[in-house]
Amino acid sequence: MKKVSVVLAVSLVSVLLLLGACKKKEQENFVLNVGYGGSLCEAPLHLAYELGYFKEEGLDIELIKLSTSAFDALTAGRIDACFALLASIIPPLSNGLPAKITTALHTGCDVTLVKPNSGINKPEDLRGKKVGVPSMTTSPIIYTKRVLADHGIDIRPESSEVEFTVYNNTDLPLILSNGAVDAIAVNEPLASIAANEYGYVALFDSAVDEPYKSQYCCVAYVSDRLVEKHKDIAEKYTRAMQKASAYIKGHEDEITRLQIEKNYVAGNPEVNAKVIKKFNYIPTVDGAYKQFGVIAPQLQEIGMLTKEVDVVALQKNSFAYFKGLDAKYK
Repeated sequence: MKKVSVVLAVSLVSVLLLLGACKKKEQENFVLNVGYGGSLCEAPLHLAYELGYFKEEGLDIELIKLSTSAFDALTAGRIDACFALLASIIPPLSNGLPAKITTALHTGCDVTLVKPNSGINKPEDLRGKKVGVPSMTTSPIIYTKRVLADHGIDIRPESSEVEFTVYNNTDLPLILSNGAVDAIAVNEPLASIAANEYGYVALFDSAVDEPYKSQYCCVAYVSDRLVEKHKDIAEKYTRAMQKASAYIKGHEDEITRLQIEKNYVAGNPEVNAKVIKKFNYIPTVDGAYKQFGVIAPQLQEIGMLTKEVDVVALQKNSFAYFKGLDAKYK
């Protein structure tokens, strides 16, 4: 019996060692597929790759340029991690998107533009007007609806006092010029490019106007699969993104040149640098969590989340936490 016990014990140890070795090998061979769309404010992702922050964390990264929804790509397993506008990811999370937010990265991004001398000088002036948007679910329309709702304008789908119409994103400046709409809601740097080319003025700007300029807009997120099976990799990805985000302040000219040289972003590096200087790149997990608690109830009020959604539970269930990552950059 003693011999049998010894043999079983040795066998168990061998199995555990083998499993540990297999898991270690799996971690070493794991390639993290990270999606990106090519927007200016994705700078932390571009920098984490180009400046070696991912390598410093020991990560093997495959960057995947997305031509369709990042949320669809994540659900289908094509990517493990990505970058998103917080207001845009909340509705998919409420519908079961298998993802977790890991950190906020910066403020800013969205602008609503009008023609000069249009007579539209404040949010209330858009009542009864038409606004061109790139889609009905992305951040520009969500930001615009939030501002309008904060100024007492009804923008619920069933009774909206403002008409929103979808156009191709790059066509929006020309659509406004032609008079098909009274305003356009766009991301940077398209907003600044359109303002320079057509003389448009910002009716409201999330990087400039209170209280929005102090509210985080963009976050890093990972798939539930990654958190469950490779939590250490999710942590390393988040740490690299925070390092890259923190590097941006004071290096905007360098960064926007790099983004264009490496074909991440189109445009003029000087214009892009002016835009990115408006953003506040101080990464924080707590900032993302608090801002989620602000935006989710607003989305519910304006009809972009159903009344059945428990926004408090959604907030609690939408984050993955890693020890020590929220203290360094405060």
